Amino acid sequence: MVALTQYLTAIFLVGKRDTWVQVLTDKGFFLLVSATVMITAAGYLINDYYDVKIDFVNKPERVVVGKKLKRRWVLAGHTALNFGAIGIGTFLSIPIGVTMFGAAFLLWLYSNQLKRLPLVGNLAIAALTGMTLVLVAEYFQERTFIIACYAVFAAFITLIREIIKDVEDRKGDERFGCRTIPIVYGVAKTKIFLFVIMGIFIITVFILLRNISFVLPSVLLLTLIALGYGIAKADTVKAFHDLSTYCKIIMLLGVLSMIWI
Repeated sequence: MVALTQYLTAIFLVGKRDTWVQVLTDKGFFLLVSATVMITAAGYLINDYYDVKIDFVNKPERVVVGKKLKRRWVLAGHTALNFGAIGIGTFLSIPIGVTMFGAAFLLWLYSNQLKRLPLVGNLAIAALTGMTLVLVAEYFQERTFIIACYAVFAAFITLIREIIKDVEDRKGDERFGCRTIPIVYGVAKTKIFLFVIMGIFIITVFILLRNISFVLPSVLLLTLIALGYGIAKADTVKAFHDLSTYCKIIMLLGVLSMIWI
């Protein structure tokens, strides 16, 4: 998803790229995308490393660390991927290298501490998701308004999905001392909080795109209404898992809309 988002952003939203071939054969951009994917993968590794006990409660059939991969290999992979990504980023430019370092550190801090706090960890992941598009703008030195709009979209839908995942995982999280929003405030208040975020989300998108497109925010409104209905009805772990998957679909559709816009 990260690689697809960055390539579609470069092809369809960056003004100075006239053909697909220019983007697909740009070795520097390939390195940027590779580094971003490496940072993302490292983040998943360290998150699974710290969450192994929680995951044995929430999703025991999906646990890899300690079962299929030894813990020391997970740490080694995390370190190698981060150093590789930071090195590639620094080779491309100092600002990109600094961004890669900051993302790697924030993902480690998220897995180690932030995800156990209400909202803070959710906001960190949302910001990093939006940053994947900002990196494309930084690489091409093409800071277009539409890229910023898509970065906002990516951050909002990620924030919503992260909170839904917290509801899904609350059993294991609570057992091991996490203080996520659904644990601190309960599921009912978390749903209200999600409705507020979705309201702010759609208002923001309508304001940002009012002079560019009316279709995209209208379609987004319909998808969020369906999501809101699902959140209101959800009362099982499976229901919230399905809503998390639905958020992925919304994100994918949003990314693919770059082709049309």
